[in-house]
Amino acid sequence: MKKTAYWEMRDLVVIGIFAAITKVSSLLVALVGGGMNPVTLILKNLLFTTLAIVLLYKVRKFGTLTLFIVVNAIVSMLLMGSVIFLIPPMLVCGILAEGIILILGGYAKSINLMIGVGLYDLLFKISSVGVSWLYAREQPEIIIMATVIVGIGYIGALLGLFSGAYFVKELRHACIIRQ
Repeated sequence: MKKTAYWEMRDLVVIGIFAAITKVSSLLVALVGGGMNPVTLILKNLLFTTLAIVLLYKVRKFGTLTLFIVVNAIVSMLLMGSVIFLIPPMLVCGILAEGIILILGGYAKSINLMIGVGLYDLLFKISSVGVSWLYAREQPEIIIMATVIVGIGYIGALLGLFSGAYFVKELRHACIIRQ
C-alpha cells in the first residue's frame, strides 16, 4: 500500500509563488508609493490579505496559511533582513487562525477562510505591537504611533478580505480556480 503525501508538489509551488508575489508586490507598492504613508500601508495590507484569501481558496488544506506565512517570512528576511523577531508571533497567530478555521467547519466555506485570514491579521498586528513595546518600553509615544500605523494598515487588511473574495469569484469565472 502506497502512502500518499499530504502536500502535493503543485500545492507547495503555489504556496511559494504566492508568498514571493505577496512580498515583492508589497515592496513595490511601498517603493512606488514613496515609502510608508497611509495609502501605501492600506494598499500593502490589501494586497497581502487578497492574495492570502486567493491562496486559501486554491489550496484548501490545514497548514496552508502557516506555510504561506513561514515562506513569506523567509522571503522577507532575505529581502529586508528585519523579520526574525516577528517569526514566533507569526507562527502562533497562523496556527491559531487555522485552528479557528477548523473549529468553524473547515476550509470548505468561504466565510471561514475570510474569518481565519482576518483573525490572523488582527492577532499578528496586535502581537507585533506587543513585540515593539518590549523594545521601546522607555518611549510609550513610539508605541502609540506604531499602534496608529498598524490600525491604518488593518483597514487595508479588512478591505483585502472582500477584494480577495471578489477576486476569487472572478478567477472561478475564468476557470482558474475550480473548487
